[in-house]
Amino acid sequence: MTQPLLELKDVHVHYGAIHALRGVSLTVAPGEVVTLIGSNGAGKSTTLRAVSALLRPSSGTVTFDGKNVGALPPDALVALGMAHAPEGRGVFQNLTVEENLELGAYLRRDKDGITKDKARSFELFPRLKERLSQPAGTLSGGEQQMLAVARALMSRPRLLLLDEPSLGLAPQVVELIFRIVRDINATGTAILLVEQNAHLALKVAHRGYVLETGAVVMTGPAQELLHNEDIKKAYLGD
Repeated sequence: MTQPLLELKDVHVHYGAIHALRGVSLTVAPGEVVTLIGSNGAGKSTTLRAVSALLRPSSGTVTFDGKNVGALPPDALVALGMAHAPEGRGVFQNLTVEENLELGAYLRRDKDGITKDKARSFELFPRLKERLSQPAGTLSGGEQQMLAVARALMSRPRLLLLDEPSLGLAPQVVELIFRIVRDINATGTAILLVEQNAHLALKVAHRGYVLETGAVVMTGPAQELLHNEDIKKAYLGD
């Protein structure tokens, strides 16, 4: 069996007295799209932050590419091949689109590769090329989301953490973002996706985990979850 690219084992996270994650265990295989679904406050974004070292687990292990990375800082995880496009986009508002993209590649020294990946970003997101010299803060919400994803890809990750990529976006932009998620995965990049639109998330994913109050309550192939009656009632609006 292939070794998981990412593995969480019995991860607990506390915010002060609040027990936010309660023994979360999950895996992401190389090249796989895995989605976390659940209601607001279920612990989905907290899980991503624990993976990318923006939060420290109280206990449990986070293993990336066979290494226990629980004690590493976020920039060390980027160097190992992990990138996080956070909820709320998190672009540098006063910097241009091009400067944001270059910051995504700040650990790299391969100029030709950086140029090539920037060109790839413009293939995925043509609108960013048109706005290259604009401050990121002047972009629309959809364009800022595109920039956040493109910036994360500039580190050339093997695992991309995507947190609520469709939040607050118009339906046609959401459709575009999810088409691009498929394109990114088709190049071999594994994706751990948190997405409020559970229907879209399960359609693009290979497997899913359902979180409730900080714990995994169900897991399985995305297609099975998509047709599960309990999931339909709770998260798919059926």
